[in-house]
Amino acid sequence: MIDVYSWATPNGHKVHIMLEECGLRLNRDWRAIPVNIGQGDQFDTDFLRISPNNKIPALVDPKGPDGKPISLFESGAILLYLAGKTGKFLPKSDRAKYEVLQWLMFQMGGVGPMLGQNHHFRIYAPEKIEYAINRYTNETKRLYGVMNKRLESSRFLAGKQYSIADMAVFPWLRNWQNQGIDWADYPHLKAWFDGIAARPAVQRGVQVLTDLRKPITDDKAREVLFGNTQYKAR
Repeated sequence: MIDVYSWATPNGHKVHIMLEECGLRLNRDWRAIPVNIGQGDQFDTDFLRISPNNKIPALVDPKGPDGKPISLFESGAILLYLAGKTGKFLPKSDRAKYEVLQWLMFQMGGVGPMLGQNHHFRIYAPEKIEYAINRYTNETKRLYGVMNKRLESSRFLAGKQYSIADMAVFPWLRNWQNQGIDWADYPHLKAWFDGIAARPAVQRGVQVLTDLRKPITDDKAREVLFGNTQYKAR
């Protein structure tokens, strides 16, 4: 059974969705091991052995490419690993594969970091900094516009076929209401979003561990996530 060390966040949900889309079912083929990032579980020594950057998700597969166990961190790398293991959601031809990879990198380098900063300054920062809020809200809108333009002429982000690029982006847009977004400005992206949200495997994936996650309201959780605890050498 594949072990997925995770939490109910966009990056965690990417991997949950991919596993379910590949026909691997929770508690039959894989299990979700909660890493409560608000309580500091990500700094535990055992977790750091498989995720040295103290971020979720991480994966341990007892049957790696050579038949031996393999551990991986970074959600994008895990998506690529699962695509290789199952032969699904990453095209075989070079041209189509690189179409997918460029949109996956777009998510990893743009959508995730920028929307993450948007969430931080709009929701979690102890003081409201107008410059930061405006900067990351505007960048979020720009990224939404890039995807909306792409989806004006393409069914999915990387072309005609649903892929790991779509799975990587989708969870980050579920919090659109807190990102300063009006869906009316992005009709093609909204149609894509609704289509992805309707997929049964996606619906299962985004429910994983959600019953354990609570809103970040206490000072201890804020310190663990955003304070000096993050920056200690380990």
